Amino acid sequence: MRRHATSALPWDAARALAHAAATPLAPCSLPLADAVGSVLATPLVAPSAVPPVDRSAMDGYAVCGSGPWRVVGVVKAASGLVRPLEDGHACTIVTGAAVPAGTTAVLPDEEAVVSAAGQAGMVAGQVSPGRHIRRAGEECAAGETLLPAGVVVEPQVLGLAATLGLDRLTVNPKPLVASLVTGDELVHRGPSGPGRVRDAIGPMLPGLISRAGATAAPVVHLPDSRTALVDALRNTDAHLILVSGSSASGPADHLRAALAALGAELIIDGVACRPGHPQALARFDDGRLVLGLPGNPLAALTAFLTLGVAALHRLRGQGLPTLPVAPVPGGLACHPHSTRLVPVRVGPQGVVPVGHGGSAMLRGAAGADALAVVDPGPAEAIAARLLPLDPGARPWGV
Repeated sequence: MRRHATSALPWDAARALAHAAATPLAPCSLPLADAVGSVLATPLVAPSAVPPVDRSAMDGYAVCGSGPWRVVGVVKAASGLVRPLEDGHACTIVTGAAVPAGTTAVLPDEEAVVSAAGQAGMVAGQVSPGRHIRRAGEECAAGETLLPAGVVVEPQVLGLAATLGLDRLTVNPKPLVASLVTGDELVHRGPSGPGRVRDAIGPMLPGLISRAGATAAPVVHLPDSRTALVDALRNTDAHLILVSGSSASGPADHLRAALAALGAELIIDGVACRPGHPQALARFDDGRLVLGLPGNPLAALTAFLTLGVAALHRLRGQGLPTLPVAPVPGGLACHPHSTRLVPVRVGPQGVVPVGHGGSAMLRGAAGADALAVVDPGPAEAIAARLLPLDPGARPWGV
């Protein structure tokens, strides 16, 4: 195994290196229904004006000139263009329908005074020129850039693309992430007991992967076997492979030996953080990445949020996010050499630790909003950066 790193890296350096180690996936064209969750590879540009013609913003009457007006026709949403209105004339109209040429304004139904039924009737009311008309090009002009490359394709982006008349988007696709959970002691039903530990990492990973903008392959459970791990790594076709429970240096930890047997490059060999120190990142010649997660649940979570999310951002063609800073009114103790990752709740005055932040505990993380990133130092931190526990969340203001 080629060793790129020989000692634990500072937390920020490891996060940046994990981002740099990944290769962005090649852009592709996807139908709108398949593009959600991916990232725009090119700017979203309007091929034509929206709306393409003047449209009614209300149900009511398109009127010409000053009232009262004689109702001379009906314009439905699917009517298309109709003959122009003359002064003193009106037509009933529905929201979204193209207004006839000559329309001064749209008089809403609830503000109209109708004197007789039918098309030959009269209608009166107060209007101001241009009222309740959506002008052609009001939302965008032809050729206008609406969104830059790098924007995540959320459902509202799909709606906008459809409004523009697009059927496909050019995107950086979602990476495929595989999860290999090792451990002879793990059980997947029922409680823990002597010689039995309920697997908490396997159930956690698919949701984390999905929220990070990737596609999760089914979790694979492996025994503590070097041969089994080598075979699984060799045969797993994913952009990022997560391996939990084999990243330390105990007798049942086979990840480094398996990586060496397959000729992988070890890029990160330990990160100076607590919890989550024994994490590792390696790369195969074909570009596949392997992330070694510690076997303790909170340590595995912090490792995924540290290295895994950073690598996935790069695979998706995104930059490494800048973390927001929040005050810590009560202060948080610093570790002299390692970055502390502390579960906290975020409030209007800053962040408050929730406790239960041991490497084997998920209680604190389950009740927290973020992990406070407490830099090494000799004393207490009165401010900290915030690493979201939801890897798909947008940064919040604090």
